[in-house]
Amino acid sequence: MNKIQVFQKPLFKRAYKKLHINQKKSVNQAIHEIVENPMIGIQKKGDLAGVFVHKFDCVNQQFLLAYQWNPKTRILLALGVHENFYRDLKKE
Repeated sequence: MNKIQVFQKPLFKRAYKKLHINQKKSVNQAIHEIVENPMIGIQKKGDLAGVFVHKFDCVNQQFLLAYQWNPKTRILLALGVHENFYRDLKKE
């Protein structure tokens, strides 16, 4: 079994660094789910074609995790709540 590589973009890293420990556990679980099944997220269209967004519960709040993938890699693009999420993602 080939190991899947996971890369983090700066926008994702900045958001992840600000999280509390219990939130990081939820995010780590969501990342694991994406690594196991990259089709879990919803594929975006238009400006964000090629980007998938996985919505998950993070300590009683819905979080979004944007990523791109191919069979060997998962690229984590952005993380956060819905407010300004897509606007910030388009800026990247």
